Amino acid sequence: MNQIDAGNLGRFLTLADTAEVLNVSLNQAYVLVRSGELPAIKIGGKGQWRVERSVLESFIEAKYEEARRLSLWNQSDYANIPELSTVNTPTVNTPAEPRSTRR
Repeated sequence: MNQIDAGNLGRFLTLADTAEVLNVSLNQAYVLVRSGELPAIKIGGKGQWRVERSVLESFIEAKYEEARRLSLWNQSDYANIPELSTVNTPTVNTPAEPRSTRR
């Protein structure tokens, strides 16, 4: 299966098909669905997840757009301002001041 719109696939894809299209593990596809990042529906008594092909295409397009915007942001002048840039910003944990035992 090289294309989402392959003739042997119907309107809805299983999580295994979705994982194959995205080239991720089945578990990663499940996490995308459970988190709500990739919209899906549960079908049948066992509650098997199905992802609509058009939704998957939109998801992929949105990810490309997200990557494009992030790339543009990283190239912009504002990306060098630590207060505005949240990407790859290390978190600084400052130790708390010790409490004085004196009163």
